[in-house]
Amino acid sequence: MKRWILLLAFVASTPSLAQLTLIIDAPANELTADQVAADNVSVDKVSVDKSKRRLYLFKDGEVIREFRIALGKQPIGHKREEGDQRTPEGNYSLGHVMENSQFYRSIHIDYPNLNDMAVANSLSLNPGGDIKIHGQKNGEARSSAFVQSFDWTDGCIALTNEEMDELLRLVKQGTPIEILP
Repeated sequence: MKRWILLLAFVASTPSLAQLTLIIDAPANELTADQVAADNVSVDKVSVDKSKRRLYLFKDGEVIREFRIALGKQPIGHKREEGDQRTPEGNYSLGHVMENSQFYRSIHIDYPNLNDMAVANSLSLNPGGDIKIHGQKNGEARSSAFVQSFDWTDGCIALTNEEMDELLRLVKQGTPIEILP
């Protein structure tokens, strides 16, 4: 019996596989928000990995920041048409910033691109649009940690409000963004 108690205590104190994966996957050279602000860093690429629910900021080929994200309510697959609640996949660029909308600050993603429009036209579909990276819903009373724990957007990419502020300090209009499955 004593052995079982010791074994259970060991297992309970050992990090889970998911925790170990997060530790292993964390970029060693990631800068803190304060370091990024102090160094006046400008990002040259944004990458979204939908399967990992992560948004990465790159400078000179190195990941300098990583954020947990929420996606569209139908997160698997490429956006094909308006209202499908999918987040697009492909290469785009960041556009204009919106300060006043139903969400705390946002930056437009130039979806649909020419390829998206051609595919939608060939299928007689409306590809939709108005895809953004945005903060939380205005007036949201739930904690950011809770809201980031599930996919809730209509196809956009959601960050916490604090992360949205940081992102907008680091990216410029025209910054490339790749969205991976």
